[in-house]
Amino acid sequence: MTTLRHTGILFGRSMRHILRSPDTIITVTITPLVLMLLFVYVFGGAIRTGTDNYVQYLLPGILLIAIASGISYTAFRLFTDVQQGLFTRFHSMPIGRSAILWAHVLTSLVSNAVSVVILILVAVAMGFRSSVGVLPWLAVTGILALFTLALTWLAVIPGLTAKSIDGASAFAYPLIFLPFISSAFVPTDTMPTPVRVFAENQPVTSLVETLQSLLNDRPVGSDIWVALGWCVGIAVVAYLFAMRAYRRAT
Repeated sequence: MTTLRHTGILFGRSMRHILRSPDTIITVTITPLVLMLLFVYVFGGAIRTGTDNYVQYLLPGILLIAIASGISYTAFRLFTDVQQGLFTRFHSMPIGRSAILWAHVLTSLVSNAVSVVILILVAVAMGFRSSVGVLPWLAVTGILALFTLALTWLAVIPGLTAKSIDGASAFAYPLIFLPFISSAFVPTDTMPTPVRVFAENQPVTSLVETLQSLLNDRPVGSDIWVALGWCVGIAVVAYLFAMRAYRRAT
């Protein structure tokens, strides 16, 4: 219980920093928002996805890009705390050792959730509609949260081990561009064979197709198990390496 209380206190500290400097959430949200506007209103008319409004197809991929962009700030915040000696200072106090790390993880989950909600609201204003019930939306929420958690633990590693601010956040760039080589923007059957094979066997495609099916009331099939397998696998491996890096850093 003491560790939970300490985690809550340190989580409040991190969230206050974000509230005092909301440009973090604005920066994370603006790029996927611009991409959504650009693809829907400029390229949407030329892309055939089987939907009347391209935003119906596009939204899941945009949400994943927003999360991939947001976790770079987790690495940045961790790197800053390490460089300023806050980890050493906190460990000299009667604070649970895992509380500091979990506070950053919870901050990532909450701040990314805010970005996701903003993007969904904008998508609704652009014509996105979903007639599904509560359970599919809960499934979508759970998958996005699990995806955020997996990438957050991945972000912890460079946050603790990087030698510069650029090094701490640059790891997220490949993750941000990965949805472009998936079914997030166009169906994979329109791609050249080598690109299609890669796109169909990388984690983003199974995530996108699962979210699209849930939001558009279509059968999910095996995609949801593949998506969950990727998320859990990444989370477990990243957690193990992150804890190893944490022990070395402290």
